[in-house]
Amino acid sequence: MQISLAKLDGLKRTLTVELPAQTFKQKSDKILQKMSPSVAINGFRKGKVPLAVLQQQFGEKANSDAVNEIVNETLVEALQQAKVTPAERPEITKIDSNNKDNFSYTVAFEIYPEVKVANFSKLKIEQFEVEISPSDEEKTLNELLEKSTKYTPVKRKSVLGDQISVDFKGTISGVEFAGGDAKDFKLVLGKGVMIKGFEDGLLDASAEQKLSLDLDFPKDYHSAELAGKAVNFAITVNEISAPKVPKLDDDFAKKFGEKDIQTLKTNLQKQLRLEADARIANQNKEAIFTALLAANDFAVPQASIDNEAQNLLQEMSARLQQQGLPADNKLPASTFNPEAKRRVMLGLLIAQIAKEQKFTASKAQIDEKLIAMSQNYGAEAQKMIDYYNEDASRLSSIELLVVEKMVQEAILAKAKVSIKSKKFDEITGK
Repeated sequence: MQISLAKLDGLKRTLTVELPAQTFKQKSDKILQKMSPSVAINGFRKGKVPLAVLQQQFGEKANSDAVNEIVNETLVEALQQAKVTPAERPEITKIDSNNKDNFSYTVAFEIYPEVKVANFSKLKIEQFEVEISPSDEEKTLNELLEKSTKYTPVKRKSVLGDQISVDFKGTISGVEFAGGDAKDFKLVLGKGVMIKGFEDGLLDASAEQKLSLDLDFPKDYHSAELAGKAVNFAITVNEISAPKVPKLDDDFAKKFGEKDIQTLKTNLQKQLRLEADARIANQNKEAIFTALLAANDFAVPQASIDNEAQNLLQEMSARLQQQGLPADNKLPASTFNPEAKRRVMLGLLIAQIAKEQKFTASKAQIDEKLIAMSQNYGAEAQKMIDYYNEDASRLSSIELLVVEKMVQEAILAKAKVSIKSKKFDEITGK
């Protein structure tokens, strides 16, 4: 077997494999002979059809099958001999089976780039830390109170904090606009969910009262068609309900599965810490990898980008379905190419750093990571751990996370790092 590797643009390569012509002929004849027992041709008994006749009738198919078999039998060895690793399945681009002396085929493919990682000491990376204040804990507790608050209809005028049910219709210059009307719309006065002036106009209102509010959409309103426009809302008040806020006592705590109010507060603190640590870890990781990518530029196989873009499209479709929304089947996978390229480059960089640093995840490290992840699963924590441990492929994903963390730490140990404090609501967006 003779091989010839050709370098094309970038990461593209072609490999030509040459074999004796007799190899191809023997393979094709053997395929035809296997056909013989089942082939029925007028004038010949099954199994007695001459090879020349079979060649005339089925030669094209036999030749095609012979090519496929030869490629399957020789390509891996040929790639090893050429010392190249394709980034995707090679594509046959040329076949020469008519040469009297040699049979040859050519495949095209892309290879993975040679990744040379820039010196970590040149990286400037900003990392974040967060402190949880008593006001953050109080805010979370108040959110629980708000979710547990019940509203009872009352026969009086509305005040701040009441829940009010209204029908409304909005018009701009006398013309209705999309999304500007609603029936039995409930809102709590003072929450600020509507544009400025809407809730204020509903204070001191009575059930069955009709109101007309002349307001203005904010100039930075999310809909450009409405931003800054004068609007009139014709409103009918349906019902006014007063809040009944529960007491922060042991009975309240038991509604959330806690034995008393102090235990509830303690566990809320733990949950806030877990949430803050998880989000800050993600933000810090992104900052590290963004700096790493900025310092390392190299070509990546288009096939790898295409595959990752397809994965991103499938992930988006799955999220939409989970939310009860239709998947956007018309969106091309190429829409995700920029993010796909980023992920492929990052994966190659992390793999190269781990190889150079000889990073491997021990059983103890993997178990530790699983336990840390399971804390977000509450009573289902052990089930989550068992789920990963029962399948080697699932466990390998945890191993990758451990190695990824080692890479992050190796980068931070040498990079120029600055620490910035953030508030809890900045980290969580709450």
